[in-house]
Amino acid sequence: MASVGIESIDKDISQIPENTPKKGELHHDVEVGPEMIDLDRIERVYKKLDRRILPAFWVLYFLCSAIRSNVGLAQTMNSKQHHDLASELNLTPKQVSTGLALFYVCYVLFDLPSNLIMSKLSPHVWMSRIVTGVGIIGTCLTAMKAAWSFYLLRLLLGIVIAGMWPGMSYYLTLFYPPSRTGKRIGRYFTAAQVSAAVVGLVSAGFQEMDGLGGLVGFQWMFLLYGLVGTIVGISLLWWLPDRPLPPGEVRDRESWRRFIPQSKPALTGEDARIHYDDLTRVYHRRTWNMRDLWHVVIDWRLWPLVMMYFGVVGVGIGTQSYGTVIIRGINPDLTGIQLSLLFAPIWVMDLIAILIVTPLSDRFHHHRALFFSTAVMIQITGLLVTTFAGNESSSWSRYGGLLMVGFGLGPTVPICMTWTNEIFQPRHGEVGVAAASALVSGLGNLGSILTTYALYTGWPADAVGPHKFRKSNLVMIGILCGSILSAGVMVVLLKVFGNSRAKQISSASSTSVGEAVYVDGAARREVQQRGLGRMFSF
Repeated sequence: MASVGIESIDKDISQIPENTPKKGELHHDVEVGPEMIDLDRIERVYKKLDRRILPAFWVLYFLCSAIRSNVGLAQTMNSKQHHDLASELNLTPKQVSTGLALFYVCYVLFDLPSNLIMSKLSPHVWMSRIVTGVGIIGTCLTAMKAAWSFYLLRLLLGIVIAGMWPGMSYYLTLFYPPSRTGKRIGRYFTAAQVSAAVVGLVSAGFQEMDGLGGLVGFQWMFLLYGLVGTIVGISLLWWLPDRPLPPGEVRDRESWRRFIPQSKPALTGEDARIHYDDLTRVYHRRTWNMRDLWHVVIDWRLWPLVMMYFGVVGVGIGTQSYGTVIIRGINPDLTGIQLSLLFAPIWVMDLIAILIVTPLSDRFHHHRALFFSTAVMIQITGLLVTTFAGNESSSWSRYGGLLMVGFGLGPTVPICMTWTNEIFQPRHGEVGVAAASALVSGLGNLGSILTTYALYTGWPADAVGPHKFRKSNLVMIGILCGSILSAGVMVVLLKVFGNSRAKQISSASSTSVGEAVYVDGAARREVQQRGLGRMFSF
């Protein structure tokens, strides 16, 4: 079976039988070889998968994001009572930034091994292991008493959560063809934005619990989120489905698997057969080896994606970890509760941008670099406003710049991960998605280490004076410019070098069946709705 790529879709679409659904038509059967493909039935099957997988992903990502990032809020909670994180643990600003950065050091080191293990084992069991571990370590954060325990638990949290984000991206490719993943990544990625907003709002309530039961406000926050995360992690053993099997094949329950609760299949009967047939028209899963992994690592397409991710995730984590600190730098008179309430709208703007942009970037997937770069430019503009707007009394205009940063952040990470899937799944198969998504996420999070360790409170000279945090903001602008440059380099290199037909980059891979060509439903819809022919093809 030969793979067909992006630049051949416009040519190949003419070979699709004339009874292919046109724009606005709801239902048609398409004859491909001896088969009749019910496109409307296929769409219903994927919606059924959405109802099974996406709610679980949303909840687990919400909780893991909350547990990972609530330490940023703890820096300013109940600060007037000296019950903030630094006061309770006797930490210097540099020690706080070191603890924040240690998490991402482990994230970088363990992302790839975690994802490769997940591809060999039962993916839903590994995802349950990640979330349960995050919940347990999150609960233990309540007991921190000194710098050493803060460092240790941040290290352990980075180890257990490593592989979660790229693992979710990889997991989707087991159930969906590449052209269907971008919108779905955007859907569950909204959990991080809602989490940041909700955690900011709810932390105001936790501050009111300060002193209750001998715990300060941020300790109550760590405790309750950790307990809920542990419960949800265990429930994923039943909630998430295991990888799909060919029709009629029985899942192996030997060895350690017999001790694991059996998850209900995502699809059964005719739905399972239709889904399997549709997915195998796009790509075939095969067992990978270390040589396959090496081919992914040396693929030049990986490195522009890493640099794109480096900038946007660095700014995102910097904003998440130091958002309340930046707002306090804009207006030192704000209380801890006010800081928490002002932190939430940044992530509401982030959420709005995801809901608007990611469906568009899926529909016009040839232009992901344009969508990405435009969003990054909005972030740069927001940082410039936050840094230079008005004078020291212009706190609201500078806060508006932070809202612009939040809006620009929204679609950038989903676009990066979707583009990674589109490029590496058709070229390298399952190991391509598992390894490339882990490397992009892991190495890209070196940007998080930079922004959490070296900027803001980690840069003592930048944390004082009339232009507080100006240099840190300018560094973030610099790495965002690197992200835009990397996206441009990727586009140019793809146009210049292209790929052989057998290893074509495709956001909507297709497979020849007999003499006809099948293009998966999402790709077909994109081509028809685009209506622009070869004008915009890469």
